Amino acid sequence: MTAPAAAASTPPVSRNRLLVTSGLGWMFDAMDVGLLSFVLAALKADWGLSAGQMGWLGAINSIGMAVGAVAFGMMADRIGRKSVFIVTLLLFAIASGLSAFASTLAVLMVLRFFIGMGLGGELPVASTYVSERVPAHERGRVVVLLESFWALGWLLAALIAYFVIPRFAPDMGWRVALLLGALPAVHALVLRRGLPDDKPTAPPAAGLPWTARLAALWSPAHARATLVLWVLWFTIVFSYYGMFLWLPSVMVGKGFALIKSFEYVLVMTFAQLPGYFTAAWLIERMGRKFVLVAYLAGTAASAWAFGTASTEGALLLHGALLSFFNLGAWGALYAYSPENYPAPIRASGVGTAAGVGRVGGILGPLAIPYLGAQGWATGAIFGLFAAALAVGALAVALLGRETKGDLAVT
Repeated sequence: MTAPAAAASTPPVSRNRLLVTSGLGWMFDAMDVGLLSFVLAALKADWGLSAGQMGWLGAINSIGMAVGAVAFGMMADRIGRKSVFIVTLLLFAIASGLSAFASTLAVLMVLRFFIGMGLGGELPVASTYVSERVPAHERGRVVVLLESFWALGWLLAALIAYFVIPRFAPDMGWRVALLLGALPAVHALVLRRGLPDDKPTAPPAAGLPWTARLAALWSPAHARATLVLWVLWFTIVFSYYGMFLWLPSVMVGKGFALIKSFEYVLVMTFAQLPGYFTAAWLIERMGRKFVLVAYLAGTAASAWAFGTASTEGALLLHGALLSFFNLGAWGALYAYSPENYPAPIRASGVGTAAGVGRVGGILGPLAIPYLGAQGWATGAIFGLFAAALAVGALAVALLGRETKGDLAVT
C-alpha cells in the first residue's frame, strides 16, 4: 500500500515544521503528566493525602484520558484531525491552569478528569495526523521522533519540580508548577495558524456513525489487529502509569529525601531521549515488531530489577534503563497503531485502543497502594508490571503483523 500523494510530495522543511509544531504540543502534554507525579509527592506533604487518595488522583486522570481517547478519536474521523488536535490541547491546558487554584481534593480531581480528556484525545489524534502526512519510508522514524518530545516534557517537569516546588511555601510550590502547565493554551493558538488544514481523509468517514466504525474495528479484516492493539495498549499504559507516576514516592519510600528523589528522577528521565532515538533508528531498519518486542522485553527486565534494587547505584541504573526501554516502546507503539487501519476508521481505531489502554492507566496507579496494603513488597509489585509487559511483547510477537511501509489510505 502507498502513502497519500500529498504526503509523498511533502518537502523536508514542511515535514520538519509539522514534526516540531506537533511535537511541542506533545511536549507540553508530557510536562503536565510529569508534573502530576511530582505534585503527588508534594500534595502528600501539604494536604496529608493517604496512599489511596493519591492513587485515585492519578487514576481519575486516566479515566478522563480513556473517555477523551475514544470520544475525540471518533470525532477526528468525522471532522478532521487538526480541529480535534487544537480543541483537546486547549481543553487540557485551561483545566491545568485552573487546577493551580484548587482548594479541595474533590475540585482537583474534577479538573484532573478534564485534563485527562484533553490529553487522552490529543495524543492518538496527533500521531494519526502526522502519520498521514509523511512518506511511508520515513513514517515510523518521524512518529517516534514526535513521541520523543514526550521526554522533553518530562525533563521540563522534573526541572520545575526540582527548582520551583521547593522554592515556594509548601502550599504554593505545587500550585505554581500546575500554573505553568497552562502554557500550551498559547501554543494551541499558534497551531491554528501553523498546521496545514485538515479534513477527513476519505469521504465515507464523515458518513459513518460511530457505532459502524466501532463495529468495523472487529470485522474479520481488522479483528486481529484490534485485539493485538488493545492488549498492547493496556499492558504498556498499565505499567507506565503504575511505575512512573509513583517513581518520586517510591524513592521517598526507599529512604531518600523528597528533593533527592526529584534529582534522581531527573537523571533517569534523561535516559528517555536515547531510548527514543535508538528506537527511531531501528524502526525503519528492523521493523515495528522487532522494536516493540525488544523494548518491551527490556522494560520488563528493568522493572523487575528496579523493584528489587536496594542501593543508590542500582536504583539509578535500573531506573535509567526503565526509562530508556519504556519510552522507546511508546514511540514504536504510536508509529505502529495508525498503520493497522484504513483512513475511514484510523483515528477511531487508534483512539479506541488508546481508550482501552487508559483502563490500564486507571488500574496502574491504584495497584501500588492497594497491593502495598496487602503486604506486597515493592519488588513483587514491579514484578507484576514486568509480567504485564511480557504479555504485551508476546501478543505482538505471536499475533501482530509487520506494518513497515504500510498505511491504507482508502
